[in-house]
Amino acid sequence: MKSDDRIDKAKTGMVPEVANFGIMRPPFIYLSAIALGLLLHFAWPVRLVSRAVSVPLGGTSVLVAVALFLYAVRTFRIAGTPVPGNRPTTTIVCTGPYRYSRNPIYLSFSLLQLGAAFWVNSLWLLVTLMPAVALMSFVVIPREEHYLESRFPSDYLPYKASVRRWL
Repeated sequence: MKSDDRIDKAKTGMVPEVANFGIMRPPFIYLSAIALGLLLHFAWPVRLVSRAVSVPLGGTSVLVAVALFLYAVRTFRIAGTPVPGNRPTTTIVCTGPYRYSRNPIYLSFSLLQLGAAFWVNSLWLLVTLMPAVALMSFVVIPREEHYLESRFPSDYLPYKASVRRWL
């Protein structure tokens, strides 16, 4: 589909203009889950693992999460498409970490919270991660996939069929 055709469809309402209208922004979903987990942890601390492994395991997970996030954002920038979902996507990115996951940024957010749960040694941070991942899996990501399927059907559908959503 030519870009002029996509623009015409977007103007007529056939293709959403952006993937995320700002109702449920992924960074805020994860930040809310972390804040709630920390609040619960400070009110009723429940340890997750022994102290001997909590910091090394948490630190490693956090470092992997940050590295994955930076790699994914860099790959988007090299491709010339915006990272925020409230701006129009200009291309399907299928290089870098996007060869292995359609959502490496969301995967990095999940790893960050998992790492924080181990680092702080809090079962509550792990428990609050689950609804965040569910919200992403059943609401946010399907909305974004619909947007990409509508906007780039010839590029996104084969990519979607060949690369997993998370890992």
